[in-house]
Order: sequence, then C-alpha cells, then structure tokens
Amino acid sequence: MAHGMAHRRVTMNDVAKLAGVSLKTVSNVVNGYEFVRESTRRKVLEAIDELGYSVNVTAKSLRQGRSDIIGLCIPDPQVPYFARLLSSIIEEAHLRGRQVMFSPSGVSRQHELDLLHGPLASLADGMIMSPLHLSVEDEPIIDVDYPLVIIGDQLPLTSFDRVTTENRVGIYNATTRLIEHGCRRIAIIGVHDGQTTGAAPLRLAGYRQALRDAGLPNDPALEIPAAMWHQPGGEEAVRRMLAAGLNPDGIVCMSDLLAAGVLQELRRQSIRVPQDVQVFGFDDSVDSQYLYPSLSSVNPNLREVARTAVELICDRIEGQSPTLAGVTVHGRVQFTAPSTIRERESSLTQAAD
Repeated sequence: MAHGMAHRRVTMNDVAKLAGVSLKTVSNVVNGYEFVRESTRRKVLEAIDELGYSVNVTAKSLRQGRSDIIGLCIPDPQVPYFARLLSSIIEEAHLRGRQVMFSPSGVSRQHELDLLHGPLASLADGMIMSPLHLSVEDEPIIDVDYPLVIIGDQLPLTSFDRVTTENRVGIYNATTRLIEHGCRRIAIIGVHDGQTTGAAPLRLAGYRQALRDAGLPNDPALEIPAAMWHQPGGEEAVRRMLAAGLNPDGIVCMSDLLAAGVLQELRRQSIRVPQDVQVFGFDDSVDSQYLYPSLSSVNPNLREVARTAVELICDRIEGQSPTLAGVTVHGRVQFTAPSTIRERESSLTQAAD
C-alpha cells in the first residue's frame, strides 16, 4: 500500500490520482464499462492493486445507476440550424425519458476538447457533439471512456458513431434544380478556401458535380468565399460578385442566413429574384418561407438527425448494439439523413411553372 494510505480508507480519488486518469474513468473500469482503452484499464487496475483499493458493494451498485442525462455540445444555439438541432435533440431525448445538459462548443478547438473531458462529461451517461474545430489529427486526444456520437462532417472519424446530413447531395440537387429551370451561370456563395473537411468542401463538391453532369463549365470566379455563413456575409459576397462584373443567373448559398443576405443585397441593387437571378439556400430554416421572396432551400432533415443521434447514444449507454440502417465501420454506425428540396418563390419563375 502506498505511503500515507495505511491509516485511512483508499478511495477512487486516490486511484485516479495514481493512475493519472479521471474519477469517471476509474468508475468505468470498476463497473466494467466497455468504453475504456485497454492501456488505460491496465493503469487503473495496477493502481487499484498497488493501493489495495476494495470496492464497497453498496457504493458500486449506486455507481452503476445512471444519471439519465445526455450531454450535448453544439457550436452556437443562436444560429437557426443549431437552434433547431438543439430543440429536436431535447425533444427526442425526453421521449426516451432522458434529460439533456447543453453547452455551446463553438469557441475554439481547445474548448471542444475541454468539454469532452470536463464536468459535463462526468455528469452525463454519454455525449452528443457537433464539432467545428476538431479534426482527424485530434483523434488520439479524443480518448473518452463513455459513449460519444458525432454529428456532422467536420470530424470524419470511424472510431465513433456519426450522424451526418447530405451536404454534397443536397447542394447537388439544388444546383441541378436551377439548371432544370434554365440557369447556366450559377454562382455558389459560402466557399471556405483551403478547408478540406466539414460541410463547406462537401457542398462545393456537390455544386461542381452538378455542373459537370449537366455539361456546364466550372468557372472558379463564381465560387464566392464567405468565412461566416450569416446574413452580412451574404450581402458582402454579392457586393464583391457584382464589383467583379459577375452576373450569374442562379445562386446557390451554403446556408439560409447567407441566402437572406443575398436576397437583401440583390434587392438593394435592383436585381429581381427570380426573374433576373434565381436563389437557393440550405437549411430550410423556419424563417425561409417568410423572406421576400420566400426562399427555396435544401431541407437537411434535422429531425431525423436528432432522432438517430439520440437513438444511437441511448443504445450505447444501455450496452445494446444499434439496429439502425446505416453503414457500420469497425463496429461504429455511420448514418446519413436524407435531404429534400423545398422550392419557393426565389427559384420559381413563370417559365418553371
């Protein structure tokens, strides 16, 4: 027994300190949970042996009880997309008798890592996260010993269950719809130059594929960057586009907030929608139908994303194998929710009718 432990009962805190792990990790090893790396498990067991820690059976039975809390980390609940995702996950969790504890995660990469290993993770039975800053290079650091479900394409890991939307297919379908309406010079707004993971490059790829499939040229000048997918970003993108002498007859926006800014700036410039240029958004936010003109948009099916993420996390918490119809890689489910097109006034010309 380690020095200083002889005259008092050894606790889990002592084991955690010696093993260099969290209290929750020690609890998970003691309770036989599966989400612990073998190397970590060995460190904890060696610390238990060295300290002579003995498990109190009554306390253990209490620890095996669950909090019925799901941790949720999404970037910004003020963004309509994430606000809908948040409310949908809470509703789905309540249907399964569970509460949701939420923390915004969009500040920085370090903040996202801190959330994965912080108090929220200790209180919750499992975590759902939609990261913005983490990347595949962070996988060795994301060493959690609890169920974790990732939402989105920012972190394309196969070591965790993941639920995504049809980023590429959704923009492909929106671009194709504009082509079917007669558009031949279609711009895309919201490009993130140099980004290789996440929604932006996938949506750009869908746009390019639609042009190729229709036999239309891909003009890089029509791929308009917008670092922030919000309304001011859409307005500024249109100003830059027009200043460069670009006059598209169709515009695909990577978010509805961008599209709202695009519609606003086009109206200021006396460019008519949809007569002069047709516009599509992405998200099918509640406000899209109240814009002027009402906005055509890709509906990413966030209800299905939420339902699937909650079902996955609950199955993992209960130790059950997921029964979802998704692709399974190394025992982890990779599920993509199907999207739909919602056409409104911004893309419905008289000719299209």
